[in-house]
Amino acid sequence: MQTVEPQLTKRFGLKDSYTLKVFLATGGYSSLKNLFAKKPAEVIEEVKASGLKGRGGAGFPCGMKWSFVPQNTGKPIYLAVNADEGEPGTFTDNYMMMNDPHLLLEGIICACYAINSHMAYIYVRGEFYAQIQRLNGAIDEARKAGYLGKNIQGSGFDLEVYVHRGAGAYICGEETGLLESLEGKPGKPRIKPPFPAVVGLFGCPTIINNVKTLSSVPWIIANGAAAYAAIGTKESTGTHVFGLSGHVNQTGYWEMPFGLPMMEFINHYGKGVKGGALKAVIPGGSSCPILTAKECEDLTLTYESMRDHKTMFGTGCAIVMNEHVDMVKVLKNLTHFYSHESCGQCTPCREGTAWEDRLMKKLLDGEATTQELSMMLEIADNMEGKTICVLSAALAMPVRSFIQKFRADFEKYCKPSISAVPAEIS
Repeated sequence: MQTVEPQLTKRFGLKDSYTLKVFLATGGYSSLKNLFAKKPAEVIEEVKASGLKGRGGAGFPCGMKWSFVPQNTGKPIYLAVNADEGEPGTFTDNYMMMNDPHLLLEGIICACYAINSHMAYIYVRGEFYAQIQRLNGAIDEARKAGYLGKNIQGSGFDLEVYVHRGAGAYICGEETGLLESLEGKPGKPRIKPPFPAVVGLFGCPTIINNVKTLSSVPWIIANGAAAYAAIGTKESTGTHVFGLSGHVNQTGYWEMPFGLPMMEFINHYGKGVKGGALKAVIPGGSSCPILTAKECEDLTLTYESMRDHKTMFGTGCAIVMNEHVDMVKVLKNLTHFYSHESCGQCTPCREGTAWEDRLMKKLLDGEATTQELSMMLEIADNMEGKTICVLSAALAMPVRSFIQKFRADFEKYCKPSISAVPAEIS
């Protein structure tokens, strides 16, 4: 694996790493000189050439997303930062906001300059009270030092940044649900098109980016797209803060280039599987299709490898399970979560997630047969791709992969179906 200097976590562990003093002493805001020497369109092309993909889960090319923003519409342009981080098993953004909030602000400045935005909102999960305090403190420091507000560092560019505290709804991690919440409405996703880049916050052009995505931009502007693209793999460039939880001897997060084999990640960084042999891994947050131990043998931490294994990179935070895990109980946790977090707007999601949860309860109560397993798969097919947002798919994909790959775990709970009774008895 490549050895590179940390880009996103270089200040982690330093005393007072979250302060402007430490940030400036370690090269913070140094990208702004290069940034303001370029035209906004040139910044977008630089980010495009870097290959940076969105780190929030979708993996859409960042620079291309910025290029969708129409200019000269007469409307203000907004940047909304998705710092909600509600995906189960995902926990890296909050550490970044705690340890290095100024890096996020530097990334926000770069993005806003590129898309000609003068107003940014950081939408933070409501429970992240300490992170919200850190962000507000960093914003105050940056404004007093001339890195936010009017005429940033004499560039002629103005920018204001505000923190918006969410109410703890998972659905507000979906970009249009986030926008609805920012506008003071229930966080129910919008029908697309129109897409937020054209009609977003308050009906104006808006870009929504994740914390790690924006925090990656300053390094690109300071060092160039070619240097960034040379890190990682052809399709997965740069570094990422990977998380590891579950049955490993050492949980945590590590920044590294894309391309590390999953088993090396578990065995070297996680110090091996805890409590038994490896049974399964959810590779990037709970909504990603689960992988068996066998599938993980040739899996790498890249977008392309996850795609080839018919799962998703997601947030890059893996959940490891040992051989003693009951997959039925794991899936019941997920069906309960997604049923609870559905906003109820779309019938296939509102009814489908609830049905899946009820069927899982029936299974655990010993009242289900294999017919219920077939019904769960059918419901999953009727949920995925049938709704405004992808919350229904976020449950449909785990349901399908859990039952298909670990069917024996599920059949242990099934009582014999009527059709299975011998003819001479019936």
